[in-house]
Amino acid sequence: MNMITFMLTLSTTLAIILTTLNFWLAQMNPESEKLSPYECGFDPLGSARLPFSIRFFLVAILFLLFDLEIALLLPLPWATQLQSPIHTLTWTAIILSLLTLGLIYEWTQGGLEWAE
Repeated sequence: MNMITFMLTLSTTLAIILTTLNFWLAQMNPESEKLSPYECGFDPLGSARLPFSIRFFLVAILFLLFDLEIALLLPLPWATQLQSPIHTLTWTAIILSLLTLGLIYEWTQGGLEWAE
């Protein structure tokens, strides 16, 4: 038996066993409180459609920007093996400096402050 067949058989068997245990051991007796739309214990006081603060979106966009920066910089160790690593490192330094300047600008303008 080769390794791929063994792993497929093992994972299928384990999934079937765990699914069977879940259906066998789970308690399936829902109560009226459990079936009600609000499980927190009280009725909602206001509208659920309140707008988010613009600062929430600003922090979310900054997070995505710096997360994208990391994704762009991940291939950098392999890019240093190219014929001209100085070219790659120059572009990396330009990207990092632009993002750092943008972060400093947002910080000095108070864009990262939650309370004023």
